[in-house]
Amino acid sequence: MPSADSRPFIPIVPARSAERTAGEADHACSGAESFALMVLGDSMAPEFTDGDIVIIEPEGLATDGSYVLAFWQDEWIFRQLVRASDRWRLRALNPQYPDIDLPDLGPVRGVITQKSRPGRRRASKRYVD
Repeated sequence: MPSADSRPFIPIVPARSAERTAGEADHACSGAESFALMVLGDSMAPEFTDGDIVIIEPEGLATDGSYVLAFWQDEWIFRQLVRASDRWRLRALNPQYPDIDLPDLGPVRGVITQKSRPGRRRASKRYVD
């Protein structure tokens, strides 16, 4: 059994602290470190609900269908990455939110690899192998 010191450290940033510019948020962890964020809002419901915790892998491989964290128009957003003919699109699972066409994958900053619901020890789901 590993000691507490050998477990990986995943920083959790309060919601108010996450409301920064891209440059500030980029320095919260090194570029290679996974980190956790809390889902706010209903744009990714029903798969992800308000209060869920997601783990983001900054160097994860973003492919068609991946759930990603992106920085778009001065805002951090969580969406599904979809290949639409010759371009990429960020799609909310909730149809009340519009799709966002991307010129390239530059705005994608990380891939969601896992989610869990606070207060439920075994309620987690992985999104990568």
